[in-house]
Amino acid sequence: MPEADHSDQRVNGRYPIALDVQYKLLSGNRAGRVGSGKTLNISSGGVLFETDQQLPASGVVELAIKWPFLLREVCSLKLVMRGRIVRSDANTKATAVRADRHEFRTAGIDSSRLDSAKSAPPLKAMAASGMGLGR
Repeated sequence: MPEADHSDQRVNGRYPIALDVQYKLLSGNRAGRVGSGKTLNISSGGVLFETDQQLPASGVVELAIKWPFLLREVCSLKLVMRGRIVRSDANTKATAVRADRHEFRTAGIDSSRLDSAKSAPPLKAMAASGMGLGR
């Protein structure tokens, strides 16, 4: 019987995608170092991202990732993720974070798209039908 490959034991599938990310290293409830970078891949369980400075090999971090889709075609979204740094590579300046929690937040309205939003169904109607709410 062949041996199982245990080199990649992730539960969640990772998706390669380059998105803008801002990070805050946290100490207690206070923000320490802040900076920005780009995601390399993402899953519901975590994210791998690159920065211009190496981050510590452990610690708590909050990420704000610019999401590539708009809410109701007018409102920018960001994925806010809080988790623990599980790996930091000095050569590539890539940092892996295991997510403890994540949520989408609104990040502003694109006023150039407001006309198309007027024809979109109201949110209550969308919720009643189960549209667009992750069902």
